Amino acid sequence: MPTVQEVRDALVEVKDPELNLGILELGLVYDVTVEGDSGENVTVLMTLTSPMCPVGPLFKKSVEDRVLAIDGVKSAKAEITFTPPWDPATMASDDVKAMLGIW
Repeated sequence: MPTVQEVRDALVEVKDPELNLGILELGLVYDVTVEGDSGENVTVLMTLTSPMCPVGPLFKKSVEDRVLAIDGVKSAKAEITFTPPWDPATMASDDVKAMLGIW
């Protein structure tokens, strides 16, 4: 049975296509839900750096494909939300803030 931490660990490798930084470090992943008798259904609640992100659908598919690669996962869904709006000053890791010049 996959765990939330295993899903988050798998998502470490997924990078935002525009910034080329990890989506977890950017704070783009808001929640991970693992459901089903064996944890086979995974939902990732996430956002994009911009509501008008031109690569949003491709980005969403990258997240779903990465989650589907985890043993035991039968379905993966990336749900996009803009509530709350992404704010790197409060949501990104300190390392990413430094890279982006946010203090």
